[in-house]
Amino acid sequence: MRGLGVRGGRPGAWALALGMALAASLASAAGPAVVVAESRMQAVVEALRVSGSVTAPRAARLSPAVAGQVAALRVDVGSRVAEGEVLVELDAELARIALEVAQAAVVQASEALADARRREADGRRLANSRSIAASAYEALQSEVRADAALLRQREAERRAAQARLERHVLRAPFDGVISAKLTELGEWIAPGDAALALVAERGLWVDLQVPQAYFPRLNPAVPVQLRLDALPGQAVAARIERIVPVSDATARSFLLRVGVTDEGLPMTAGMSASAVLRLDAGRERVVVARDALLRHADGRVTVWAVEEADAQARVVERVVQPGLGFDGLVEIVDGLEAGVRVVVEGNESLRQGQAVTVAGAR
Repeated sequence: MRGLGVRGGRPGAWALALGMALAASLASAAGPAVVVAESRMQAVVEALRVSGSVTAPRAARLSPAVAGQVAALRVDVGSRVAEGEVLVELDAELARIALEVAQAAVVQASEALADARRREADGRRLANSRSIAASAYEALQSEVRADAALLRQREAERRAAQARLERHVLRAPFDGVISAKLTELGEWIAPGDAALALVAERGLWVDLQVPQAYFPRLNPAVPVQLRLDALPGQAVAARIERIVPVSDATARSFLLRVGVTDEGLPMTAGMSASAVLRLDAGRERVVVARDALLRHADGRVTVWAVEEADAQARVVERVVQPGLGFDGLVEIVDGLEAGVRVVVEGNESLRQGQAVTVAGAR
């Protein structure tokens, strides 16, 4: 037993070691295990990567319609407001007094018109009985017309005074959030002086800058994969809303406006974004999985093709010319035909003509 190398009466350990050595020998003869994928013909898609930023559909710097002193400031930065909500009130004491004067003038003109109409009615009866001259009755009619015109003037002045009073209140023109407060209580502001900045929160879109060379190939049906800084690693459903046919001469680009399907995403105006536009390259080519390609220091790009010979799978190195990459695939311009099995896993240390064991396929 000593000659067999068994010690301590443990023949089982020797048998186990022998089995493991035999298995290793058989595995070596069969070659390393690899995973393969088959090359195929497919329409080539160009994945164009562009960047941009989230933009609000509406943003405004709000200014009062009349000059005045800020008497009340009802919002602050970050306040969410609804359309029509009062944001700023100006001191309106003089405007209210002017409105009271205009209202009194309307009452006075109304009374004068009523009196003129009574006298005109009396004059009509007298004129019918020929108790007054026709010219005197015509004067009464003219006075009614003049007092009626004066009443219309006074009513217009009252409406103007009312409108001026209402303009001492600054209201939100749309729903949104206050992004900047540019005035304080007691300050004097005039038309054109921004008091607040308001930005809409809903209906946000993304403005992307696209190289002008791609303008003829874009249309609303082009698929878009959008990514936001607030959602790293997550693609966002999006669609092309506007293709602005005006090129930026300095950047050699044009504006592409993309709408976001989900309104509940954590995105705000000004946030940076990126997108991948999937453009049809207009051709079909052989494609392989990206993992099949090996790039060498001398500039060569190769794949390991699996060929059957004498019931044994062996690998053959092929130099290829890659093209566009998309969806984990790479276009092969030259060096490989469709229907060839290529190694996509376990291809790092293979040798020409080496036997391999195909352990799986993608």
